Amino acid sequence: MRRDKLRQAFRREGHYLLRSNLPEEDPARLWQHYVQLTEIEAVFRTLKSDLAIRPIHHQKDSRIEAHIFVSFLAYCLYVTLRQRLRTLAPGLTPRAVLEKMSAIQMVDVRVPTTDGRLLILPRYTQPEKDHQMLLHELHLQLPAQPPPRILQQEIESVVEGANV
Repeated sequence: MRRDKLRQAFRREGHYLLRSNLPEEDPARLWQHYVQLTEIEAVFRTLKSDLAIRPIHHQKDSRIEAHIFVSFLAYCLYVTLRQRLRTLAPGLTPRAVLEKMSAIQMVDVRVPTTDGRLLILPRYTQPEKDHQMLLHELHLQLPAQPPPRILQQEIESVVEGANV
């Protein structure tokens, strides 16, 4: 065993060596940039894993920017949920809450009328007991069920379009 090498390793234990091409003179500023970089990388890992945002290949700059914007909004909501969970339900993770709440879905109930119109009743599925408990713990409340809509279109064209 080489004691000098072991001594050097112990001296470096728990220390970082940052190498940079930035002409910054202040080491604290370089460290701040490094921490910021690691936080940004963590955000993208979260976006890809917890929020299940997969790569989408856009052809137009405006669509790329819109995708980034929606992803950023999703991340902001995720962080807000994480902060809320820390204070109101410390044992829960945002991922667990999102998985649990994904069972509540929005559906359109379509009812044809006798005069050829289509009645559309947008409804979310009724939350179960555990969903209601979770909503109560987080001081959240589902919005009122949306009002029905009536389409003037012929039923056949709507039904044919749905079957395609």
